[in-house]
Amino acid sequence: MILNSAPDTKLKIQVADNFLRRFLGLMGRRELPPGTGLLITPCNSIHMMFMRFPIDVIFYDKDYQVVKTAADLKPWLGMSIAIGAIGAIELPAGTLRSLGAKSLTSIRIEPVPG
Repeated sequence: MILNSAPDTKLKIQVADNFLRRFLGLMGRRELPPGTGLLITPCNSIHMMFMRFPIDVIFYDKDYQVVKTAADLKPWLGMSIAIGAIGAIELPAGTLRSLGAKSLTSIRIEPVPG
């Protein structure tokens, strides 16, 4: 789960923290449902090769401070690099706009109970 520092928005996030999961990422999926995302760690860059849909991305550092955001990256065309990032959260396109990305400065990640 990721919580936006303001306003308090909760999203259901899957984790890609090994080689195979990071390599596959969202490739092959037809969509990423609203309210969900994929956290990739370690990660300081992403590409859009073999993707079928646009995404938004939040890059964060070791202190969970937002280093960079990238909105509406297009399939096959997009790429983003964030110096100092240790992780990236891929979200459905339009999520950053709805969260108010200008006020997004930090994130909090918590496990889902149960």
